[in-house]
Amino acid sequence: MDLPFPELESKLMEVYGHSTFREGQRRVIEALMQERSSLAVFPTGGGKSICYQLPAVLLEGLTLVISPLIALMKDQVDALRARGVAAARLDSTLTAAETMEIFQHLEDGKLKLLYVAPERLVSEAFVRRIRKTRVALMAIDESHCISEWGHNFRPEYLRLAKVAKQLRVGRVLALTATATPEVVKSISTEFRILKKDVVQTSFHRPNLSLHITPVAESGRLDLLGQKLNTERRFPSIVYVTLQQTAETVAAYLKKSGILARAYHAGLPDDVRSSTQDDFMQGRCEVIVATIAFGMGIDKADIRAVYHYNLPKTLENYQQEIGRAGRDGAPSHCEMLACADDLTVLENFVLGDTPEEAALRLLVDHLLRQGEEFAISKYEISRTTDIRPLVVETVLTYLEKEGILEPSGLFYTTFQVGFLHPEASVVAGHTTERQRFLKKLFASGKRGSRWLTINVEEAVLATGATRERVLKALGFLEEAHDITMKPSGLRHQFRLLPGATGRKPHEVAGWLYELFIAREKRDLERLKTVTELATDPGCTTKHLLAYFGEIVTGNCGHCDHCQRRGDGKALPRSTERTISADAWIRVMQLRREGTPALRSARTMTRFLCGLSSPAITRDRLSRHDAFGLLEGVPFATVLERVESGR
Repeated sequence: MDLPFPELESKLMEVYGHSTFREGQRRVIEALMQERSSLAVFPTGGGKSICYQLPAVLLEGLTLVISPLIALMKDQVDALRARGVAAARLDSTLTAAETMEIFQHLEDGKLKLLYVAPERLVSEAFVRRIRKTRVALMAIDESHCISEWGHNFRPEYLRLAKVAKQLRVGRVLALTATATPEVVKSISTEFRILKKDVVQTSFHRPNLSLHITPVAESGRLDLLGQKLNTERRFPSIVYVTLQQTAETVAAYLKKSGILARAYHAGLPDDVRSSTQDDFMQGRCEVIVATIAFGMGIDKADIRAVYHYNLPKTLENYQQEIGRAGRDGAPSHCEMLACADDLTVLENFVLGDTPEEAALRLLVDHLLRQGEEFAISKYEISRTTDIRPLVVETVLTYLEKEGILEPSGLFYTTFQVGFLHPEASVVAGHTTERQRFLKKLFASGKRGSRWLTINVEEAVLATGATRERVLKALGFLEEAHDITMKPSGLRHQFRLLPGATGRKPHEVAGWLYELFIAREKRDLERLKTVTELATDPGCTTKHLLAYFGEIVTGNCGHCDHCQRRGDGKALPRSTERTISADAWIRVMQLRREGTPALRSARTMTRFLCGLSSPAITRDRLSRHDAFGLLEGVPFATVLERVESGR
């Protein structure tokens, strides 16, 4: 379908009320309408969603939107429906009945856009359903996650190119707000996007004034409070690294009379939700947040973004400052730069690398499962002491290597709540079905509110197939007789011929080398943050160059351009060392022989205050020695622990 441009503009006005396209949008949309894939690299707030929403209205078939952000899915679906566009989302917040209704609309061809998380494409059942539908376009948000060279690699993204081929997708649109030339090349190669169809608009936001202020750790909190109280640039976001720092800074700002709230992943869902609502509605002036805040929010009038701690990467920095001034009005972005932050950030990187022995245990377990098997990623993470995301990365690497492939997922347990008396639920069926339901319910464990049904036990008790048990429960939920909460997620895999003859220790060694290489890249990426913070030249120009955008002149409005000072060395407190008393405590800890702390790397994580699946499993974060050497470089602690002296 190749619409003339004036007709595209009229459709834009009809659906969205916009008279003209923003920079780059037309090129992307025209490529898609001419059945070519495209990559849109637009800054935050640059209008990426129009690039797939408008073609979705025009193209015959379904547009499948892949996004990791539930909040973004919900907001966009609500907005599309308000414009009369048939859109839906599939996510973990929906009931079984709501999910089945969406599948029915999909089967009837009533949907133009369907938003899903990348994890859903692991499900063979979902892929089978989608195969029955003509997928005209697959739009992949946060597409930089596909690149192993990127700052936010998500292993489930590596499957997307393969799924696009399985579904015979007409064209793919990859979208991102942060991509270096290396990442652009990686995305383009994966989805076979022609160079002419890579559309990158300028990352330069003239309304953002970038400032970097070196400050010692001891004076940072007072300086932030002074700036916020004096300059009153509200609403503002203050980004920090640690959850505890968010609480501490928010409490300090509240005492100084600022309407500040903390936001981080450790807070209950309802608290996070109310905090975000208060900020969006103007009842909160300042959000003090970890990077958990900001993804998918649409607040145009944020007047300032402060980085209380150094950002992890320049990609994070670019994305976070991009949340300021989306209305085009002047906005302030300031980094309170202190070298003390580097220890914590480096420790996070080093603490994430799995041990080779743990990888051997994991690979050995997988290769000895048989041709088809199912695992709980959560349980295997706790057993091997490898973080769930790293387990997922291992599985994806093994899939790319041709050793295994995913074949679906299922739940082992359901909590059932009766919406009507149990007897009346059973009574409304034939005699044979009544007998079946009585056996099914009798197989469960009864609690005060919920009946917990283990599917395998129910199969044995009823003599029915797993499919019949699940179908019966689903039917009762759709009939509003019961409500259900699934648990015990299992992922199914098949070993491929490529697994034959592979020795677990060799595969584990290969994986370990991959993780060591990633560790090195992440440390190098952290160095680019300090290079930006200490560069005596134009901050904006330096940042743009990192993303491959070469500008000839200086921006004229960052602090370096305004003051034209020398390079700024970052203050650093005296580096913490391991005292004699602390080392005596470490030796006592080793003599205790806690199983979870037997390896040098796990002991080092524990001492540096970094959690791990084993530390969480055994509740060792409550131990009085947890974080004993927090603030000491991970490499220093690891070397000392390994030597034992």
